[in-house]
Amino acid sequence: MFEAGKRRARRTRRGLGAVAAGLVLAGAAACGGDGQDADDGKDGKPSARTAGKPTASGPAPLTEDRLTAASLTDGERIGAYTASEYALGAPLGDDYTAEPAVCQPLVSLAEGATAFDPVAEVQRKADIPDELLGLTVSVQLRSYAAPDAAGVMKALGTAGRECAGGFTEDRALAKATYLKVEPAGAPDVGDEARAYRLTLLDVKGTLKLYEYLTVVRSGSTTLSFRAEITGTKDVGGVPDEIIQAQWQKFRAAAGPDVKRR
Repeated sequence: MFEAGKRRARRTRRGLGAVAAGLVLAGAAACGGDGQDADDGKDGKPSARTAGKPTASGPAPLTEDRLTAASLTDGERIGAYTASEYALGAPLGDDYTAEPAVCQPLVSLAEGATAFDPVAEVQRKADIPDELLGLTVSVQLRSYAAPDAAGVMKALGTAGRECAGGFTEDRALAKATYLKVEPAGAPDVGDEARAYRLTLLDVKGTLKLYEYLTVVRSGSTTLSFRAEITGTKDVGGVPDEIIQAQWQKFRAAAGPDVKRR
């Protein structure tokens, strides 16, 4: 009952329905650090979706089964939070689009968000079940054909710069106005990580709301964390215990080549 109510409350805040995700230009080069690159790379093209098969430029992308083994499990406790699977397979926000399109990676990294589509993906969330309007963190693991994951991070960095002054998020029956995109503290894990604080208006255009997005790349896999709350509270970032719990599980399941910077 709490889950159903929480889902309805979030739909009220973020709009109803879904629209197809738009294509975004992405660069092929990778940069590390806290979320800002010095320059853009060349546009890339979608890679072959070859899960489990080595590519010419790197090892095989993780399959859905391996991503599942590396993800948080349904009912897993992380401090006060509990992990679970999405009833509809993915958060509603995966179907939202951005205007201008270059901002799309800040909205969603689902298929079509950049020039690089994932080979496999797994969706989870973490929240406090008894808090109807509390914090929810979307946790999404996506594998790519190498070096596409680096291109995704490049596109995200470009979005962070070019959309710093705001953008519009398009939904089926509503639009959300993002006022500001600011770099936030990124965790010291993986090959590179980016984090952003997003300030937006509620659907009535009167109250300021806050979201946080953190994306970590490890090899050809990305780990994405989006923290949202139904209300005006600024939670200050994605809870570190959720990032670390997912990172440690991924690191253990993905193999010895996973890096910690």
